Amino acid sequence: MTTPRDAGRVVIVGAGLAGYSAATELRALGHEGPITLVDGEPDAYDRPPLSKRLFDADLDLDSLSFATSEKLAEKRIDTVFGVRVDAIDPAAGTVTLGDGAVLAADTVLLTTGGRARALPVPGADLPRVHTLRTFTDAVAIRDAARPGMRAVVIGAGLIGAELASSLNQAGVRVTLIDPVTVPLIPAVGELLATTLHDLHTAHGVEVIVGVTQEIRQSRDGLTVIVADGPALPADVVVVGIGIVPDTTLARAAGLAVDDGIVVDDQYRTSAPNVFAAGDVARRRSADGTLHRREEHWEAAQIAGRHAAHGILGLQVPARGAPWFWSDRHNVHLEATGRLTGPGDLVLRAVGAHPTVFLVDDGVVVGAAAIDDNTSIRAARRLIDQRIPVSLEDLADPTVSLRSLLKAVR
Repeated sequence: MTTPRDAGRVVIVGAGLAGYSAATELRALGHEGPITLVDGEPDAYDRPPLSKRLFDADLDLDSLSFATSEKLAEKRIDTVFGVRVDAIDPAAGTVTLGDGAVLAADTVLLTTGGRARALPVPGADLPRVHTLRTFTDAVAIRDAARPGMRAVVIGAGLIGAELASSLNQAGVRVTLIDPVTVPLIPAVGELLATTLHDLHTAHGVEVIVGVTQEIRQSRDGLTVIVADGPALPADVVVVGIGIVPDTTLARAAGLAVDDGIVVDDQYRTSAPNVFAAGDVARRRSADGTLHRREEHWEAAQIAGRHAAHGILGLQVPARGAPWFWSDRHNVHLEATGRLTGPGDLVLRAVGAHPTVFLVDDGVVVGAAAIDDNTSIRAARRLIDQRIPVSLEDLADPTVSLRSLLKAVR
């Protein structure tokens, strides 16, 4: 049972999607107290386009921004951009900024996200080696990679694959390295993971399975050394091997941290007036289960909104099936739920690629598709409503998914 809470002066540290969503949701829920968004970045902006639209002519901060400072001010949301936060003091109720200013805070929400994971090999800090996390990172990669140049992308997960695609479409000669033969199998299943990974080779990207051992400076650029593999010449190297949660402020403030800031079902940390959400937060259920962090766009949006409920002492809405998307080589992937673990895999032949479902105990628990968002929308409803399905109906493209949804009405 929840008890309404007077959040007072709310300071949100981090103006990414989770922080922005929390701020706007607080106002939508009727919070009248001051709200301040603080971020060392120059704006509150969207990040997925940084890898997907890297070379688009209209990719700038204005096109990425969630809302201008003026629009936020209309909602009585104050902003402090371009200034980092140096410390939070939960006991004193203060947030100290890098310029020495101190903000009074009855409630602090940490939406500090994550930092690009560094490649732990010699040479990873050379000037022409890049990671992608911020708009500044994207501009640096865009300025460094020109048509005809040689780029080595290390890491073939979502970010690495999207970067390889963007660079390739811009006329850069791309080599993609990953230690896993087919990445993303746990996320989308073997069939679609293989289909997606094969697109790299089909579009002229050289794919190498191996472990990067070292990056060396050479006379005409860089050389990437792959263990038991080739030495790859490169004009630019981009590392895309995931993120690490930015728990610096939380650790310094003495909050519980375990591969992220640990929060309860109300998004409250171990300090009663400090909450956390987004990529940096790791939820512990009432039964003690410590869940994995979620690092996808919609997860951050929902977490920010739900954290606003927790901050106000309101009932946090139920979560539906997780969902994410990715774009590469002109195809669009969507996936929801889980596609590993117990259950029966079902293929539904629609379009150029089959939609994949996982059915466990008579209900859909996961689905993934290429260029078929209609099926994924239906699959999410099947999952969330736990609608019984037969494997035969699910596999038959002549049986509409809509009819399966209507069957229980």
